Formats: sequence, structure tokens, C-alpha cells
Amino acid sequence: MKFPKLFLFLILFGCISFYAIGQEIRDSTSLNATSEQVTDAIMMMQEQELIDSVIRAEVQKEIQNASGDRSRIAELEARLREMNFNDSMLRVNTLAALEKLRKSAVGFPVAPFNDTLFHIYLKVASFKPAQRSLAISERIIHLYEDPFYSADSLRVVEGDYTCDIFYGSSEVIMSITPNDALWYQKDALQIAREYRDLIANEISKERVANSFKNWMIRIGLVLLIFFCLALLIFLINRLFRFVNKLLNKNQDKYLNGLTIAKVRLLTQEQFQRFVMRFTNVLRIIAIIIALYLSLPLLFSVFPETKDWTRTLISWTMAPVRSIVHGIVSYLPSLITVLVIFFIFRYTIKAIRYFVDEIAAGNIRIASFHADWAHPTFNILQFLMYALMLVLIFPYLPGSSSPAFQGVSVFIGILFSLGSTSAIANIMAGYVITYMRPFKVGDRVKIGEVTGDVMEKTMLVTKIKTIKNEDVTIPNSAVLSSSTINYSTNTELDSDGLILNTTVTIGYDVPWKQMHQALIIAANRVPSILKTPAPFVFQTSLDDFYVSYQINAYTREANKMQEIYSQLHCCIQDACNEAGIEIMSPHYNSLRDGNHTTIPNDYLGKEYKSPGFRMDQTGK
Repeated sequence: MKFPKLFLFLILFGCISFYAIGQEIRDSTSLNATSEQVTDAIMMMQEQELIDSVIRAEVQKEIQNASGDRSRIAELEARLREMNFNDSMLRVNTLAALEKLRKSAVGFPVAPFNDTLFHIYLKVASFKPAQRSLAISERIIHLYEDPFYSADSLRVVEGDYTCDIFYGSSEVIMSITPNDALWYQKDALQIAREYRDLIANEISKERVANSFKNWMIRIGLVLLIFFCLALLIFLINRLFRFVNKLLNKNQDKYLNGLTIAKVRLLTQEQFQRFVMRFTNVLRIIAIIIALYLSLPLLFSVFPETKDWTRTLISWTMAPVRSIVHGIVSYLPSLITVLVIFFIFRYTIKAIRYFVDEIAAGNIRIASFHADWAHPTFNILQFLMYALMLVLIFPYLPGSSSPAFQGVSVFIGILFSLGSTSAIANIMAGYVITYMRPFKVGDRVKIGEVTGDVMEKTMLVTKIKTIKNEDVTIPNSAVLSSSTINYSTNTELDSDGLILNTTVTIGYDVPWKQMHQALIIAANRVPSILKTPAPFVFQTSLDDFYVSYQINAYTREANKMQEIYSQLHCCIQDACNEAGIEIMSPHYNSLRDGNHTTIPNDYLGKEYKSPGFRMDQTGK
């Protein structure tokens, strides 16, 4: 299994290498093309100047020969002036083209010791700029390696066409051509002297830097850096070891589990294990940072590795610089976002103040109930925050990027698909709020559930039944089902809630007596109102009995079951006191010889069960 992985790695490495080489070749080709443009422009100007000089000499010769012909002399002088004008225009155009090329041209550096001394832009004969810069660098290195090198032997020799930098009497280091002088817009001799001084100073500096004394100093610095690094790692380990011992020693104080809002997320053992692993990760990160920071110091000791130092620092500073630049460039947009945020925030606070006053009853608006205040405020708050986000969105960093927009669309679709039922319940909650079918504390019946409303939110309504059962009903179900509110008419400005129960009594009991007994029973219940007075309906006349319905008023709807129970007890007592048997006859009863169904406590002492009466029939 290892060979295929190694083979794939080599293929990948080779592809990357070939890509890098190809990129370098393309860059070199591009630079050479720019150099060719520069050289061609200069050569074209020089060739034209050479041709014009030959023609100018011939014209001047003809002027001398035509000394007596004034018209011919005037014609030749006009031609000469035209040639001079064309030459000056050609030079101006060429210099303008060179100036344009100078802004975009990239030269080949002469850097024998990794520090660039100067750049080569133009070719000389068949030597391209890259070849010239490489050859000059190699000659400078050769001088540096010469044990008998003397800076005084570097001299500038001005020739007929070029200015050359010689070492000694015969070794040419480089040549400055008129084309180079034209490119730099300087005198060739001046350029040669500047380059000679640069080369001499660089060789001297490099020799001093690589002397035996400096090498000993560098080795000492390297050892010092290693010693400081080892000491720092030792101190980091000791510090974290001390912290771990301190935490283990005071486990009950520092590692007594993790609890948030009275919810225990981690036990003491789990929290201790987590903290120990976390401190170990911090220790490793601290050691890695120490190693990383020591590498630039180590590489900066040797001239050959100073570029590595800059690379390592750039790896760290480039992201930091990018972040800082992003923050600074975002400041104007951030100020705009903050202004929008604070305007909406204090506007919402002002609206909240009026809403609280309306809810408290201090401010009254016609046809606007106080309990509508906070739900209406919630709607306004949501709309204002939505508008604020719409205004802020263009100023968010990365808001115009396709990735940001794609994520926004995805979240919107996800929210739309996943919150259908929730939105239906929220809309139903607002409809219920403005319909006002009930409020918290009311005794209601929703569908088959009867109880007191304990909580009303935008999503659900919570009801506690008389059996202390908590029932949660979605608002959409509340809106789609019928709702009976028993507490609506229990206020002081209304007559009260009418409770009713039905008793069936045989036809042998006078209805007036039954009415009186039921009203007496209702008035005995403490929670039944005396005014309005209870009343009785005869709801049906059946085959064997009459149905009597007692109706009574109460303001305590939350005690309905208790009131019904007390009313039934009082009805029994009142009927027994009136000598009324509560029966709904569906059977045949022989009254002779049977004891009455009235309890003995309500019978007189003289009462005796009657005997059976026998009638004889016949002849």
C-alpha cells in the first residue's frame, strides 16, 4: 500500500514542479519580450539617426557645391531643416515610448549574494538581459572568492563605444552601452562608476560578514537561541504542570462540574478530564509558538537564510496585515451600520415606552384594548428589525460575494420549508390575540378540553384542567375549533355565569313544590348569587317523570365543579326536607308494605312501614 501512495506523491510533486518551471519560463519569456521591445525601439532610433547623419552629410556637401545657385541652396537648407525636425520628433517619440516601457518593464536582477545590486534591462549583441545579469553575478562571485582580491583593482575604462568595468588590466566585469545610458537617461561613465562602487561595497560587506570572527559570533548566537528556546520550553512545561497540580489540589473549588442556568452539562469527572486536555493543548500551542518565533531569529543569524526569515515573518504578518487592512477599510461601513442600528434601537425604545403606558392604562386609544399593546409592539418590532437588516445588509463584509448570497438564499429556503406549521401557529396566535376569545386565568372549553388558561404565547395555549393536567394546544387548533369561555360574563358589570343542572321527578310531586325546593337548594350554595335570583325551567314532560332544570348565577367560573357538587348536595337535602323522593320511575313499584325511600332522619317518629293490602275479588 505504501508504493502507490509514494508513486502518487511523486506524480503530484512532479506536476507541481513542472508547473512552477513552466511558470518561470513564461515569466522569463515575458521579461525577454519586454527587453526586446526596449532594445528594438532604441536600435530603430539609432539606425534612423545613422541614416539621417549620412543623408545630412550629403546634403551639406551639395550645399557647398551649389554655392552660386541660391534656389538650390534654399531647397537643400529646407530639406536639412525638415530632416532635423524629423530627427527631433523621432527622438521625442522614442523617449516617450521608452518612458512608457520603463513603467512596466521588469529587469533581471544582479544579485550575487541574494541582495540585488541593480537590474539589467537591455541586451548587448546576442547576450540577452538574463544572460548578462547571470554572467555579471558569476564574475562578482569569482572576485569575492579570489583570496588576493583588492577593491582598488576595480576601475572604469571609457572606450569608443562602451564604458567597461575592469578588474586588473584584462578581466571585464561588465560593460555599459549607449543603449543602457539612454534607458537610464544618464551618462554611461556615470553609470559605470556607480555600478563599480556598488560591486566593491557589496564584496567588501560580504567578506566582512563571512569572516572567521563573524562566524564565531553567529555560532554563539545560534547556541544562545537554542539555550533560550530550551529554557522557554522548560518554563512553559513547569508553568502548566503547576497549573494542573493546583487544579487537582482544589478540585472541589475549580473543577466541580459545569453548570449553566441550573443545568448540569458536565460532571466533576468529565469536567476535570476536559480541563486537563484543554491545558495540555494550550501547552502544545505555546511550545509551537515559541518554536515558530525562534526560527526567524535563527535564520536571521546567517546571511544565506535571511530570506527565509522574511518568508516566515510574511506568513504571519500577511494575514495580520490583511485583517487589519480589512478592518480599517470597513470602518466607514461600520460607522454607517452603527448609525442605522442606534436609530432603530432608540426608535423601538420610544415605541416601547408608549406601549407600556397603553398596557398600564395610562394612555387610552378608542377601540384599542390594552391587552393588544404588547402583541402589536411585537409585530412593529419585528418589522422594524427586518427593515434594519435590509438597510444594513449591503454594508456587511462579503455581502456582495456569491458565497454569502448563496448561503442567504439557502437559509431562507430552509426557514421557509421548515417553519410552515410554526408560522401558521404564530399567525393564529395573533388572530386569537385580536379576537380576544379568552385571557389568562379564564375558565374555557376548547374542543374537548376544559380548564383554566395558564399561558398564551404566539405558538401555543396552555390549559390546566380540574385534574391538574397541563394541556398544550397549538394556536392553529384553537383557531379551528370552537371555544367556550365561562369567565367572560363573571365581571361586575354583568349578571354572571348561569350554572344549571336537571332533576327528574315523578308526576306525583306538585311542580310548584318542586320549584320551591330547587330554589331553596340553590340559595344554600355559598357561591350562588342571590341577585339575580335562581329560576327553574321544566324542560320536558316524559312518560314517567318531569324534567326540572335549576338555573343559578355565579361569578366564580373557576369553581364550577365545586359549585355543581355543592348544588347537588343541597338539592338532595331540600327534596328530602320537603318529602320529595328523587326518582325517575322506569319500573313498577308496589307502594303498599314497602318502606319509603326518604332517609330516616327526615321521617317522623310516628312513621311506620304500611302493611300489604289484599282485596278479594269474586262471587
